[in-house]
Amino acid sequence: MSESSTSSPGRALVVGATGIVGQSVARRLVDEGWETYGLSRSGTTPHPDVRPVRADLGDPAGLAEALADVAPDFVAITAWTRMETEAENIRVNGGAVRDLLAALSPAGSLEHVALMTGLKHYLGPFEAYGQGEMPDTPFREDEERLPYPNFYYVQEDELFAAAERDGFTWSVHRSHTVFGFATGNAMNMVATLCAYASLCRARNLPFVFPGSEQQWNGLTDVTDADLLAEQMLWAARTPAGQDQAFNAANGDVFRWRWLWPQVAAWFDLEWEGYADEPRPLEVSMAGMEPVWRELAATYGLVEPDLSRVASWWHSDADLGRDMEVVTDMNKSRAAGFWATRDSRATFFAYAEQYRNARVIP
Repeated sequence: MSESSTSSPGRALVVGATGIVGQSVARRLVDEGWETYGLSRSGTTPHPDVRPVRADLGDPAGLAEALADVAPDFVAITAWTRMETEAENIRVNGGAVRDLLAALSPAGSLEHVALMTGLKHYLGPFEAYGQGEMPDTPFREDEERLPYPNFYYVQEDELFAAAERDGFTWSVHRSHTVFGFATGNAMNMVATLCAYASLCRARNLPFVFPGSEQQWNGLTDVTDADLLAEQMLWAARTPAGQDQAFNAANGDVFRWRWLWPQVAAWFDLEWEGYADEPRPLEVSMAGMEPVWRELAATYGLVEPDLSRVASWWHSDADLGRDMEVVTDMNKSRAAGFWATRDSRATFFAYAEQYRNARVIP
């Protein structure tokens, strides 16, 4: 996709349009004048100007039929499906990239495909998470792949093969924990912590940090969903951003021991930091579904199903890590992408958005 595309946006397809990143990408495309299609299993879209495409990434024939007339110039792949084993993750998620790009191949319209992955590229898959010899932090894009099966690697390889076959450019965007606005998403820390805080208020419980000593005291970074969307569009339009993999983080760092009391204050809660061992949310929040339903009824919340607001397992995984996780953004900056976000400000901006949308009380 050439620089000239900036003056005449074309047709775009967002895969995973209802997800935490897909929603941001779709909104940005619409705002910039793109004819935007959003693919999801539900056939719903996050914006009235996004044209719905209902399809299952696990159904190659259905994908080909659903996408037969879309013929996009730009594709953003922001969806994945969590499976029980990494072998299944590879089969399902690697296959999704392969089958999606095969379905789009006959139109011959593709100019650029942006693929969102994440820091398990450096940390390893869930089954070998943080095991063996890890790269030094901050993680850099030129690190060699780890010697473990990893669905991110397979997704990249499927992308590279399709790009070579069909002649489009590509970019890979390795995000850290994403801060954004979405419900029904499996990896949404802001909504999860907001739901946790709301339940603590309802039950008069202290706001207890659930994670490890390393995550409490050490430096970390996160990724704003809107920043990731901005980086994807930048890579599509900029020669220096094409056929490259980039980390995607806000550009600042913080410690949870600094941010946690501020989150507690926003919800008017007493708080507790790390003490002796992690206190996971999956344990402390077990059985809270009826309490959430009561909150939803009392405050007129739009989502009475707690599992569609909070993902305890994902926040436990991120906050429970025993290693430092910080990304290097110099490659992106050297290529010309200088956008940053204030991670504290984005957390509270999204928390306010969740409250205004009546997702939390």
